[in-house]
Amino acid sequence: MTAIATQPATSSVAERVRADLAGHHPLSAEQIARFRRDGFIKLKDVLAPETLAWCGAAITGEVMKRRQDKPMASRTTYEKAFLQIMNLWTVNEAVREFTVGRKLARLAAELMGVAGVRLYHDQALYKEPGGGHTPWHCDQQYWPLATDHTVTVWVPLQSVPEEMGPLSFSIGSHAVDFGRALEISDDSEREVARRLKLSDLPTECSPFDLGEISFHGGWTFHRAPANQTDRLRSVMTVIYHDADAHVAAPANRNQENDLATWLPGLKAGDLAASPINPELYRVDSAGP
Repeated sequence: MTAIATQPATSSVAERVRADLAGHHPLSAEQIARFRRDGFIKLKDVLAPETLAWCGAAITGEVMKRRQDKPMASRTTYEKAFLQIMNLWTVNEAVREFTVGRKLARLAAELMGVAGVRLYHDQALYKEPGGGHTPWHCDQQYWPLATDHTVTVWVPLQSVPEEMGPLSFSIGSHAVDFGRALEISDDSEREVARRLKLSDLPTECSPFDLGEISFHGGWTFHRAPANQTDRLRSVMTVIYHDADAHVAAPANRNQENDLATWLPGLKAGDLAASPINPELYRVDSAGP
């Protein structure tokens, strides 16, 4: 069994970080309504700078162990977009603290209006200096889940100015049904951009302050510009699904791969709850 790495810290720092990750960030009725109307929401001051620094050091350390050395010029569009490392919660204790944190899981459940959420998987997305754009896509094209109650939290580990490539959203695009079969690619960038323009759907693309995060639904189209700075754009994401959702029959090869990888041992019709999909929040457990 692979040893789980730990993050050095004084007991007082670790205690403050754990309290922050387990805390409560209240949502207004207007914010919940906006998320459901627009398909995404950005929230300021959700996590403390100390929390982002402590967890970020652990996440970055794990990403750097696994980064590719392939020259940028010889990479595909997808490879230029970001370094993508998944399920780091299983190899590092500080990352586990972040990924299973109750605060973010509760926000996901409240925004979707479900009683509880499970972990689908976590995913570090690091856009290198000079890294290319992330094409338009929607995430749920990859997920064999029989529910639309899916959401990703996008947590920058530093502020993200416009020139670093902040996540951009097509407002209201979760309500349209074109482009859902397109995997992330040059084709999805061209075709989705064309259809979004024809549908007159506006785009939200603005910087992220330190501590500001976003949630977007599984069918919400999003992209990110290139990183034009000389610094890494370091981002950690966690994908949540309704705790009571079931597995859907895979609709494409990506979903076949995801079923084997992120829902191991399960089949269509099963509760989407393998050993690596723990329940992270339920409204009637451990307090409100």
